[in-house]
Amino acid sequence: MTEFAVWAPKPEQVRLDVDGTVHAMTRSADGWWRATVDTAPNARYGYLLDDDPKVLPDPRSARQPEGVHERSQLWDPSAAAWTDGDWAGRSVEGAVIYELHLGTFTPGGTFDSAVEKLDYLVDLGVDFVELMPVNAFSGTHGWGYDGVLWYAVHEPYGGPDGLVRFVDACHRRGLGVLIDAVFNHLGPSGNYLPRFGPYLSSGSNPWGEGINIADADSDEVRRYIIGCALRWMRDFHADGLRLDAVHALVDTTAIHILEELASETDALAAQLGRPLSLVAESDLNDPRLITPRDQGGYGLTAQWDDDIHHAIHTAVSGERQGYYADFGSMATLATTLRNGFFHAGTYSSFRRRRHGRPLDTSKIPATRLLAYTCTHDQVGNRAVGDRPSQNLSPGQLAVKAALVLGSPYTAMLFMGEEWGASTPFQFFSSHPEPELARATAEGRKREFAEHGWDAEDIPDPQDPQTFARSKLDWDEADTNEHARLLEAYRDLITLRRNEPDLADPWLDDLGIDYDEDQRWIVLRRGGIAIACNLGADATRIPAGGEVVLAWDPPHVGDTSTELPGHSFAILRA
Repeated sequence: MTEFAVWAPKPEQVRLDVDGTVHAMTRSADGWWRATVDTAPNARYGYLLDDDPKVLPDPRSARQPEGVHERSQLWDPSAAAWTDGDWAGRSVEGAVIYELHLGTFTPGGTFDSAVEKLDYLVDLGVDFVELMPVNAFSGTHGWGYDGVLWYAVHEPYGGPDGLVRFVDACHRRGLGVLIDAVFNHLGPSGNYLPRFGPYLSSGSNPWGEGINIADADSDEVRRYIIGCALRWMRDFHADGLRLDAVHALVDTTAIHILEELASETDALAAQLGRPLSLVAESDLNDPRLITPRDQGGYGLTAQWDDDIHHAIHTAVSGERQGYYADFGSMATLATTLRNGFFHAGTYSSFRRRRHGRPLDTSKIPATRLLAYTCTHDQVGNRAVGDRPSQNLSPGQLAVKAALVLGSPYTAMLFMGEEWGASTPFQFFSSHPEPELARATAEGRKREFAEHGWDAEDIPDPQDPQTFARSKLDWDEADTNEHARLLEAYRDLITLRRNEPDLADPWLDDLGIDYDEDQRWIVLRRGGIAIACNLGADATRIPAGGEVVLAWDPPHVGDTSTELPGHSFAILRA
């Protein structure tokens, strides 16, 4: 016998459809409807609301074999064949994380085909794989941020069984797994939740209507979110979550939902006997997110730090448009690397107001901030999805890598950056509704046309070739300069792991020298100096000693070193 339960306070009547047979359900005072029915283990089911003949999928569905508009299918997590019983887990703090999009990471675009590349990731030296959203969304391919059934695993990727096999394979190789979870909005296609209950708020965000986490009747919506988050870590053995755009979670209650989620995640970690991490994407530069709860914070493990990305990218590339306007100087780069945030109660010309709050570097270690040279956002949200490797020299890419991997911050790579992938990562979708497909394509072109781009140059998200162009070309990884850059990444990660002086997580112990005119910067960590020449010409920097690792051979003295243009050298005093 199977008990079915659905929270649906809006309709007057809810009936259960199991494999075409309709069953009555009983409502309780809290808006939950229940029925116990004898079913097959893989039965298809859904709910009929009032007099509508459309069978709607379960809001907590684990599997959607025919897509988000059709019936759900039962899936029993206790029947999964796990072999990771000896996996002790680890925290993300200080780790190297590898962000990937499952559909474009391999030609096959599935969990099983991604497993075939895990040994490569182990050889590269990464500690965690971070999956862009794998929850169910409309269509066959997309970024995944327009999910509508948060509990289900996207079927074209391999469904819930495929995710089990993937996580199990990662753990067998010593790799942790983070899953990107989107709780700040719902996608435009297949969102039936408002018909069940008050899932949406009175407010909105850039992606549509907001989620009701603080308005009337929001308690069950909060449980829906927290239950989903815990489920990824409990039922699918994920080692943590990346929480998308938490600044769009408008919570006016006394206990913010992020604090509540962090508390319950810690409780689940204690129950499972392994660390679980919550990593926020936040545009707020607010230290409260990563401040422990006993010190008045939310107690999240870490957060993305776009200021570090902006400071490194602009200093190396020279780009200064849009939100890069306040970045680009060596002084800004040094300030950001030294303090974690650049905007810390300071004026942001892009926002035209003060932004951020200072980070107490004596209490919060650098490992609670993620540093990166690029992410899916910083590539895919460019007009044509061009990577830094399509605009910068291999030496410039190597300098960016040295600044991230040589820093005390937790490091993150975006798939393919380690060999300077030449393929773009463009914005793609596969909405089946013609009107929505047309609106998505036109909206993308209109958005970038307003910033001076020719609309004809903007890829059509709905064109299957936009998706195909974004797949990694693995054949290029071992060729020419690609192989050289890949080797530099491996060496930097190895050094980061094995050099004791690079394990210090405290920013108060980080020394930085730089020269604005000569375009060099030196990070001093114990007896190790990470020296980078961002300029095109050779320059002399005030650091000497033994060369541990270098992009181009430097001329080293006892107290100074001549660095070739667009290169780095790591020196031991």
